[in-house]
Amino acid sequence: MKIIYFSGNGNTKHCAQEFSKRTGNDEAFSIEDENAIKAMAKVEEFGFAYPVHFSNIPFIVSDFIKKNSKIFRGKKIFLIATMGLFSGDGTGCAARLLKKYGAEILGGVHLRMPDAIGDVGMLKKTPQENKDIIEKTDKKIKRFSALLNSKKYPHEGLHFYNHIAGLFGQRLWFLHEAKKHRKGLKVDITKCTGCTLCAKQCPTQSISIVNGKAILTGNNCTICYRCVNSCPQKALTIIGKQVIEQCLFKNY
Repeated sequence: MKIIYFSGNGNTKHCAQEFSKRTGNDEAFSIEDENAIKAMAKVEEFGFAYPVHFSNIPFIVSDFIKKNSKIFRGKKIFLIATMGLFSGDGTGCAARLLKKYGAEILGGVHLRMPDAIGDVGMLKKTPQENKDIIEKTDKKIKRFSALLNSKKYPHEGLHFYNHIAGLFGQRLWFLHEAKKHRKGLKVDITKCTGCTLCAKQCPTQSISIVNGKAILTGNNCTICYRCVNSCPQKALTIIGKQVIEQCLFKNY
């Protein structure tokens, strides 16, 4: 199965590649890759993977779906949602939007991965705990890939009670917080060297280098934390005041 994905910090890319490999296709395309649209157009059925941000689909993912709405009509889609801890309806969030544009949802799966919010200590795990999380998820991908190969589709996050849990358990509160954090990038100018790495890797081109320092420009930040986790000087934060731990994966 071809997998189309968005990955802020590499977690979702890892899962997308594992799924595509185990379902006999070995092709996974980031939505940042111009070939993603061509890949979707050529097939009737594909997987769509993304991380859950603040109990919702990332802004960049919802924008991608809306912008390319016509291509989803009549497509059969299996949803893959990665998360740091819990999401009642991580797959359901995209499912409702995709159905609006005529897609058929085959099923969905929730995959837990190491937390990528580098400046908040609440969800941080030890290196061994993170390794265990990845190994457990890889086993789940192997198990669920076998189901997909047999045309048996799990429906994690797609039931009505998942929607209620996600909406009232998290999203109603997180929606306001997410909008606030879209403008929350902070730069420690004593650490920032103006290396341009954050600007080059920002998936929404929301960072510029002005007078040798990084600054947030525009209102299109998707809060993916890629800039925070990729900064070699640990000069960028969004929620917290300092970088506690950067993500494990560096390949987006």
